[in-house]
Amino acid sequence: MIFKNLKASAVLLFLVASCSLFAQKDFQGKAYYETKTTVDMSSFGGRNMSEERKKEIAARMKSALDKTFILTFNQWEALYEEEEHLEDASSGGRGMRFAMMTSSGGDQYKNVKTQALTQKQDLFGKQFLIKDSLQTLDWKLTGETKNIGKYTCFRAEAVKPKTGIDYRDFRRPPKGEKPKEESERKPEGEKPTVEGITVEAWYTPQIPVNLGPDVYWGLPGLILEVNVDNTTILCSKLVINPSEKIEIKAPKKGKEVTQAEFDEIAKAKMEEMRDMRRGRGGRGGGGRR
Repeated sequence: MIFKNLKASAVLLFLVASCSLFAQKDFQGKAYYETKTTVDMSSFGGRNMSEERKKEIAARMKSALDKTFILTFNQWEALYEEEEHLEDASSGGRGMRFAMMTSSGGDQYKNVKTQALTQKQDLFGKQFLIKDSLQTLDWKLTGETKNIGKYTCFRAEAVKPKTGIDYRDFRRPPKGEKPKEESERKPEGEKPTVEGITVEAWYTPQIPVNLGPDVYWGLPGLILEVNVDNTTILCSKLVINPSEKIEIKAPKKGKEVTQAEFDEIAKAKMEEMRDMRRGRGGRGGGGRR
């Protein structure tokens, strides 16, 4: 109980010390995040794929998955967008195909006051606009602290339901192994279990906004680091009240769908592609000839 009181007091102290800075009506900030994703290639491609080929694919996936994002935020709103960069011509656009299957999508707008989420998402050339409510996580605050740059950060944990589309669900299984949808089929009458992923977040009460990168929010301070599954999102630069004021606007173009509707559309498309690959004997169009 004493420890909990001390932890609460520390957070309160940071909030009080920072309140004058963030009481401004036009308060705004920009946070730059680097994402790093590790890919397990041990079972990728089955036994027929050479180690050299696996390394080549891993390099392309790393290029597609490791990105820089900018979070522009005020007290209630945030726009999370990828920093523009030129794709390496040597990849021939193949890195983009990995990104379409695994990325969190395009520009994402969050409003914590209205609990609204709007996200632009391209799926194989078609543009969608996901409009839904913010996902709420049951954060558990811990007593751990560390510094990220000049900011003191506190650790929090939550279990996030597994949603969306994961390219790993559509890989061809090794020889002799049943496809995932068959191996995970439940007996009749048995309710399916909801998979969860542990999320670790580090937030700083020195910037008292309950916003963060990607879909993460809801902590008493800006989230500067997230570790989830095999991905780390880390803030590398933070600018408070930049000289140029930036309007935070939600994306507007695309076919409006909910997150669940988009997931179903994406799943159907991925299953269609997998069936086409099976029909060609498992040969992908982008492989070596």
